[in-house]
Amino acid sequence: MSHNTPAPDRLRPVSFDEVAGQKHLVGERGVLRRLCDRGHITSMIFFGPPGTGKTTCASIIAERSGMEMRRLNATTASLSDVKAIAAETSGVFGQNGILLYLDEIQYFNKKQQQSLLEYLEDGRITLIASTTENPYYYIYDALLSRCSVFEFKPVSAEDMMPRLRTAAGELCKNGAEESALQFIARAAAGDVRRGLTMLDSAAASSEGKVTEEDVKAFLPSVMAGVFDADADVHYNLLSCLQKSIRGSDPDAAVFYLAKLLEGGDLLSPCRRLLVIASEDIGAAYPMAAAITYACVESAKMLGLPEARIPLANATVMLATAPKSNTAYTAVNEAAQDIREGKGLNIPEHLKSPLFKGYVYPHDFPNDWTPQQYLPDDLKDKEYYRFGENKTEQAAKRYWDEVKKKK
Repeated sequence: MSHNTPAPDRLRPVSFDEVAGQKHLVGERGVLRRLCDRGHITSMIFFGPPGTGKTTCASIIAERSGMEMRRLNATTASLSDVKAIAAETSGVFGQNGILLYLDEIQYFNKKQQQSLLEYLEDGRITLIASTTENPYYYIYDALLSRCSVFEFKPVSAEDMMPRLRTAAGELCKNGAEESALQFIARAAAGDVRRGLTMLDSAAASSEGKVTEEDVKAFLPSVMAGVFDADADVHYNLLSCLQKSIRGSDPDAAVFYLAKLLEGGDLLSPCRRLLVIASEDIGAAYPMAAAITYACVESAKMLGLPEARIPLANATVMLATAPKSNTAYTAVNEAAQDIREGKGLNIPEHLKSPLFKGYVYPHDFPNDWTPQQYLPDDLKDKEYYRFGENKTEQAAKRYWDEVKKKK
């Protein structure tokens, strides 16, 4: 492999044990690992953010299966390219089958996607298609129904560190400081390829052991801000973000968001905002969760520095929204009763297959009729209590009227 080959390709893992993150897929009990161990390789669709191991896992699967791997990118490939690969199955290179790795499959139109079916159904090609988009929106049903779908998730900083330490031994003549690797792991925002590229650039310019300052020199200023490597400081900032939103202070909230982003941490604020939307706003403004999710997904697609814009929108919206923790409190109280061994026997009329005695609420006015749903030992338990906000009070008034409560 040429020295000019990008570091992520030169250092690509050759076994599932070397893959960063994705334990649900390639860990000891990971589904992809189990499929390979049993020799059951079917057509698949990998979806998830860039740099999370989709191409790497396809290469490992091809190697373990003995199939020849061919790669195409749907942004530039045509049907003639697919046909040419299918033709190889009649030659010596295709004796064990061909695995076609089709990147960015969402760029194939309906006709192009449907044309793949012929080759999948007669077994000439085993397809692994990858996409950064939701496959249920961008891949047509006929193809989707013939493939198993696997989600690749952003790689946490903790899971990325072993790969960076190994890479440092290959790329850095004098090694790299642990703080530099930790900074890269956070600034890479779940993208291992980005992390390895940052390390490679820093190693090429460093005059000794790679330092945090060497890494920052290759980052946009918005990502190279001061970021205390101390984990306690990091979690304190996340705590400050949540408490500022909970306290309905948009000024403080955007400050702590900016401080986290300036340090190059994208994923942690994303996750925290998703939690806040349901924990602290919850039933007071149910759409907050959907809006926050949309902003977070936009941020992950954009990457820093532009990611700050949708995240700021979500932060301001959450900080200024009405607050309620009634759902959060309700599920915690229910979980406590379960841990104490309560509610073991659910009502007979709720059990399948007979549902004997169950009454169908939609047969009654307002789609409701009195009926016991909780187990006998908890039948009078109240977990959810309506909050004082406008949305929950409106719901309370509605149900008080339906149930004729005073």
